Parts: sequence; structure tokens; C-alpha cells
Amino acid sequence: MSALPFGKYVRKQRLALRADDSSYSLRRVAMASGLEPSFLSKIERGIAPPPSEAKIKALAEALGEDPDVLLALAGKVSADLREVIRKRPTLFADLLRQLRYAPDDAVTGMVKEARAKYGKN
Repeated sequence: MSALPFGKYVRKQRLALRADDSSYSLRRVAMASGLEPSFLSKIERGIAPPPSEAKIKALAEALGEDPDVLLALAGKVSADLREVIRKRPTLFADLLRQLRYAPDDAVTGMVKEARAKYGKN
């Protein structure tokens, strides 16, 4: 994940896409995301805070980004994850704290095992 603030990350990704495809102008990306171009400009410059979860997800789709990455950069968690955590808050808090320093490959292995054993995604 990026160390950049949300708006700067969005701008960097949009401009990288625009280098190869002019359809990634601020105006077009804003409209595809359901945002006003002036608001997206303010977000990218760090003047306005990140938008709602729904708008961040739409922005992620418009940019071909992982919505969970943009949500995390915005300091937010998707509603479906909040619901999972609410059902077993102590268990998930402990799990995340224990996994904080685990290497990515170990966590990836656990995710693959859980998918194989318990189902979806």
C-alpha cells in the first residue's frame, strides 16, 4: 500500500493512467465517479477530505484500483467488513493485532486456506 495521503495517491494514479489515455482527465474521472470535478480537484490537492464509501468505491472502479486500498488510504473500512468485525469484535481485534507483524506470504497463505475451507472469494 502507499504511504501517500488519499488525495495525492488518487492524483498520482489518475495522472499515470492519463499519460497513456486522455480519457482519465480530472473531469471525466470525476463524472464517472459521481463527483463534481471541483470536488475531486480539492480531494487530490488535499483541501477536501475523502468522499463517502460509495464515492470512493466508484472512484476506485473508474481508476481500476482496489476499493479496499482507497478506503484504507481514506481511513475508512467498507461496510461489509465493519459488519464482520461488529459480530465478533474481540476475536477480530485480537486476530489483526497478532497478524500485524506477520509476513505477507504467511497472511496470504492463511487467506488461501480459509477460502478453500470456508468458501467465498
